[in-house]
Amino acid sequence: MMTTDIQQISLQLESENSRDRLLALVSLREVSAEDAVPLIKKVLNDEVLPVRSMAVFALGVKQTDECYPILVKLLEADPDYGIRADAAGALGYLQDARAYEPLARAFYEDTEWLVRFSAAVSLGNLGDIRAQELLLQALDSQETVIQQAAIAALGEIKAVDAIDEMLRFADSNDWLVRQRLAQALGNFNTDKSISALKFLAKDSEPQVKETALFSLNLLQQNSKEGV
Repeated sequence: MMTTDIQQISLQLESENSRDRLLALVSLREVSAEDAVPLIKKVLNDEVLPVRSMAVFALGVKQTDECYPILVKLLEADPDYGIRADAAGALGYLQDARAYEPLARAFYEDTEWLVRFSAAVSLGNLGDIRAQELLLQALDSQETVIQQAAIAALGEIKAVDAIDEMLRFADSNDWLVRQRLAQALGNFNTDKSISALKFLAKDSEPQVKETALFSLNLLQQNSKEGV
């Protein structure tokens, strides 16, 4: 992108109209990370929450060495739980192994379920097996969405030792939980997971059934390819 275009976006980020600032952040999709991050930082403390939220998300997409410490600070200290949740989500996009510790702390210590949910999702994105114990504890959460996130994340980190704990959700009353399980089991080519997927492939909820069949087909394809 030309320097003049970047300057125009920079000016737009200073507009009094929050819609202009949001549109400027959207425009950064075409800008390199090195050029985008200094511009994103201009609105990280914006008075309008959607602008801040989009800026935090952008730091997870436009990755430079600056992004990690900024996001960790937001996760640990921002007074707005929505921003803390956004920071947790953005850390997952970074795919930086250092994010395990701050995300784990956020899951254990933050009192807002949305932050804990985002932390669990991002721990799955990291693919770090160290998260297994934490995610197993998350299965006992009172919030169904956190259970869903934990099931999905256990699949992403390929926590094969957790399959038995995950299978207790095969007959959950919440079909979204069953769907997450069907998706997660597609990461495990074991007799137990395949048996559970065949069970879920007969589910009364079409979306659960379709997800289970997709996972079964994926496992079969991977077996043929030797994955």
